[in-house]
Amino acid sequence: MTGDIIFRLFYFALILLGVISFSLFIRRLLINSTRKNNQLMEINEKLDTIIEIMKSEKT
Repeated sequence: MTGDIIFRLFYFALILLGVISFSLFIRRLLINSTRKNNQLMEINEKLDTIIEIMKSEKT
């Protein structure tokens, strides 16, 4: 009887831990992808600026 309750609590804790771990993993993926997109946008803007400067120097 007592062992059954302990087993159920342990099983429930493992499931809860798995759900929390999975949600934190997905959250980290979303945050990292947002950061990468922002960095790529900044790099693209800088490259556009460099291209414009080179074009203006060429003429």
